[in-house]
Amino acid sequence: MAVGDVEDVAKVAAAAAPKKSTLKLPKITEAAVAAFKAEYDDHVAERAKTGLPALPLNAKQAQCVTELLQNPPKGDEEFLVDLLTNRIPPGVDDATHVKANFLDAVMKGAVTSPLVSKLKAVELLGTMQGGYNVQPLVDALDLAPELAEAAVQGLSVTLLMFDAFHDVEDKMRKGNEFARKTIESWANAEWFTKRPKLAAKLTVTVFKVTGETNTDDLSPAQDAWSRPDIPLHALAMLKNPRDGIHNSAQQIIELKKKGFPLAYVGDVVGTGSSRKSATNSILWYMGDDIPFAPNKRCGGVVIGTVIAPIFFNTMEDSGALPLELNAENMAMGDVIDIYTYEGIVKRNGTEEVLIPKFALKSDVILDEVQAGGRIPLIIGRGLTGRARECLKLPPSEIFKKMAQPDTKVKGYTLAQKLVGAACGV
Repeated sequence: MAVGDVEDVAKVAAAAAPKKSTLKLPKITEAAVAAFKAEYDDHVAERAKTGLPALPLNAKQAQCVTELLQNPPKGDEEFLVDLLTNRIPPGVDDATHVKANFLDAVMKGAVTSPLVSKLKAVELLGTMQGGYNVQPLVDALDLAPELAEAAVQGLSVTLLMFDAFHDVEDKMRKGNEFARKTIESWANAEWFTKRPKLAAKLTVTVFKVTGETNTDDLSPAQDAWSRPDIPLHALAMLKNPRDGIHNSAQQIIELKKKGFPLAYVGDVVGTGSSRKSATNSILWYMGDDIPFAPNKRCGGVVIGTVIAPIFFNTMEDSGALPLELNAENMAMGDVIDIYTYEGIVKRNGTEEVLIPKFALKSDVILDEVQAGGRIPLIIGRGLTGRARECLKLPPSEIFKKMAQPDTKVKGYTLAQKLVGAACGV
């Protein structure tokens, strides 16, 4: 596993378990709440000058939104609900904690809002991916049937459960039908099967970068300060002119006018150090929005005659489709059709074959794209496995399996020889 992969797994583990309400934030003042809308509008306008979306809400802003939702100013109702729903990061951000606490309080009747019902609160908790939302959703399994059913729907697509799995299992053992529905959903891998499969045909416009692209081209070291702000950092991608590239952001805008998603295409792609930010830059321009996760994208297509292994893995983690195939006959602005299951690439609108046959690195990539990434797939398969063991069911046959290495191969790899020599064997 690559360095970037290990870092991602660590983040996943940190976000996984249900979090207790330990966050201590200063009480928000009435003046701050009153000034929030004007300040936020100014921020949106300032970012728009450079074509950037507003930053995700921070904890203080999230507090203002939750306060305003309890007594919303006339005319701001839709604006406030949109901020709560779409502009607060999922996971374990401080702002996420504020959101989860508010929704938990609404769900349990401790707080009321004319815009967020108890049912709506549970539904929104179900979009937060794991972390601070898990315990409220588990608690909701014991509430009124309408709320408990909404909690089942939310938990069924929440993979980052870890120890909270035992809480759901315990409720099931005690006769809670909604807990049983949740575990049955996990066992049936509905978190996976309800997601769309990779399309048999992908039509994309080529964004061609000749020669070698290293991760410093995609995420320059001198712009490291902006990496947490993905849209801003993406402006630095390919900032240094090179053959065919003079203003990458503007070129991308022009190519998108053809009406198709873009594919990053290069001769050698992703060499250099392991940088998730390099992947983020490409996906910001060529990926798909992640629902309820502001300023983050996944998916996309990257084609390289050669793709560096670590970069290939990081693309897999992001739910992208990395393809190693000869890009020699593809030029900037070409529109191509990728027949993902047949392994053929044609020029769009013609029968001209550019690549007569290619193979995916592994069929498991199909599952990775469907799951939204390699790490969600790994965690989700584990959750499905635990659920099936709990229900005493055989292992799932839904997922594709990695090809097993030939154990009858004679001789040793170079790595084995080096280790053997070092050990005197």
